[in-house]
Amino acid sequence: MRIAVAGGTGVLGRHVVDVARARGHDAVVFARGQGVDLVAGTGLTAALDGVEVVVDVTSIPTQSARESDTFYKTVTRNLLAAERAAGVAHHLALSIVGAAEAPYGYYSGKALQERLIPQSDVPWTIQRATQFHEIAGQIIERLRRGPFLIAPLMRCQPVSAREVAGRLIDLAEAGPAGRVPDFGGPQDEQMVDMVRALKAATGMKGWVVPVPLPGALGRALRDGTLIPGPGADHGTETFGAWLRSGAASAFGPRIP
Repeated sequence: MRIAVAGGTGVLGRHVVDVARARGHDAVVFARGQGVDLVAGTGLTAALDGVEVVVDVTSIPTQSARESDTFYKTVTRNLLAAERAAGVAHHLALSIVGAAEAPYGYYSGKALQERLIPQSDVPWTIQRATQFHEIAGQIIERLRRGPFLIAPLMRCQPVSAREVAGRLIDLAEAGPAGRVPDFGGPQDEQMVDMVRALKAATGMKGWVVPVPLPGALGRALRDGTLIPGPGADHGTETFGAWLRSGAASAFGPRIP
């Protein structure tokens, strides 16, 4: 099967491409470096030649609702229009658990994406997943202030990006299914504890500072809105096991 991966060079996208190829599929990466600009919509026609499934795992590093909305509206519409013209049989998108229930900041764009996809006549699947294990390092990189490692008060259920990638390829192989059960990690965590554990595992310096974020987004982070409910499926790799695997070492050298 020829599978196109939009955002195939990102944290998750690299795993999606690897899993697809390991299972014998022809994985095509959609990224600017490969001549496909998903925002401008250029390069899509040629890149979709022979593609049966598009897996959209694109992302944008922003906490602005306006920027997130603009990005996901543009990319989703460009992909779906090009897929319709090319006769693509399946559009598979990754969203975030709780995005529609907490449509603030970055999550606003994901909630918009979830609304746009069913409006198309391209057969579709939406898989919601929780945050990946890498989120603790990403938060430190974005929020650190000198020697202070800012950790928002947040209840989460981190999941292995590799396991999410495997789940997505399972869905690509199975065919369009609409909204499928949420996919989370094996256990709940507090972000403060994750940041402290990452700090200890990588030897980074600094003081961890717990901070309650303000407003509706801050409440959603704290109250479990982003945790899967009954009926969800779950991965097996815990955050602790991920740390012990050495995967977190990539964050250490970049954090003083």
